[in-house]
Amino acid sequence: MKKYFSFVILLVISCAPVSGQNFKEQVAAKTGAILPEMIQWRRYLHEHPELSNREIKTAEYITVHFKKLGLEVQTGIARTGVVGILKGGKPGPVIALRADMDGLPVKERVDIPFASKAEGEYLGETVPVMHACGHDSHMAILMGTAAVLSSMKKDISGTVKFIFQPAEEGPPGDEEGGAPLMIKEGVMDNPKVDAIFGLHINSATPVGEIKYKSGAEMAASDWFTIKVKGKQSHGSQPWSGVDPIVIASQIIQGLQTIVSRQQNLTKAPVVITVGKIHSGVRSNIIPEELIMEGTIRTLDEDMHKDVHERIRKTVNHIAAAGGATAEVAIDTKTKVTYNNPALVKLMLPSLEAAAGKEKVYETEWTTGAEDFSFFGDKAPAFFFFLGGMPAGQDPKKAAAHHTPDFYIDDSRLDTGVKAFCNIVMDYGKMKGK
Repeated sequence: MKKYFSFVILLVISCAPVSGQNFKEQVAAKTGAILPEMIQWRRYLHEHPELSNREIKTAEYITVHFKKLGLEVQTGIARTGVVGILKGGKPGPVIALRADMDGLPVKERVDIPFASKAEGEYLGETVPVMHACGHDSHMAILMGTAAVLSSMKKDISGTVKFIFQPAEEGPPGDEEGGAPLMIKEGVMDNPKVDAIFGLHINSATPVGEIKYKSGAEMAASDWFTIKVKGKQSHGSQPWSGVDPIVIASQIIQGLQTIVSRQQNLTKAPVVITVGKIHSGVRSNIIPEELIMEGTIRTLDEDMHKDVHERIRKTVNHIAAAGGATAEVAIDTKTKVTYNNPALVKLMLPSLEAAAGKEKVYETEWTTGAEDFSFFGDKAPAFFFFLGGMPAGQDPKKAAAHHTPDFYIDDSRLDTGVKAFCNIVMDYGKMKGK
């Protein structure tokens, strides 16, 4: 019955009446027809999540879908990434659309029929797995976009690359992965991409609404490790040692003054968070060493460099003042997600046609991060947010992303499809060769 339903939906898309309709009306009609199946795709993917660099069955699911549509398919990019290529009937630019694929090591607490019960291996441990950030929705939207655009192939100017990216949440351990590895393996070339677009569903934005920001939109994300080396001693005689725990507490306070007293926060926000501390084995032993880990978020390149320098200086000076030594390692995970202002201005009418002008608006930047940012080094990029909060809910009560209670309303996934399709058709016509 399910296979028959899929056949009927695709038949409706292919045979939907188009006489007298412009292409946006065609897109709306075709997207409405496929919405029930998009919801099925999303719920299947939600129930069967896989961790970063382990999205094997997810990749197979997408590959089967692309082959049914008759797309050229590339697999195994950045380990498990999948790319579908659609060549339009008219000359034009190469447009890339991206969705991320990986779940998170989070145990789902939401009471829904398709809740995840999946498990996976993360850093040698068996952990629960959940799509706690909406990547299942992103995949369903891009699958729907591929289905609609495939049925309008002759009207498309240029080529569309549907990029399904693994490991957006970060590859485990020392593995390579995510957008940097896809780029390294040539996903933005052959054919060379002229512009790239992406979206992210948001649990605290009303369902069906679209928000965006021109210029810097999401923060650069750096992870740091600080090792403080003191001198071990008996807890009853602290003067005979050098206490790395006390020194670390002073370092943590010092890091916060970088934010509150050394950065011009009217220019852009800065966040320094220590999220993990490990030291000691007994309550009556002052340990020799302490390790702390955390994250840095910046939205301005000059501030990004300055914060790194000030962290190293602060840590080393405070450690030296207490008679200890320290090591600082900073690993850049993502760059600033930057929306090309000219591209935003050009594509804004496409989003307004998808959601309604009153439901598309510019918002403030966010200190969240996205490795979509790396694609912006290779081509002009535009990344926007799609609402997934149920109608009437208080945004303050919406469960945050990356939590067990994360939930989105999937009834308006079609808004994302219409947005992507409009972008492809509009950009292709404007940039057609």
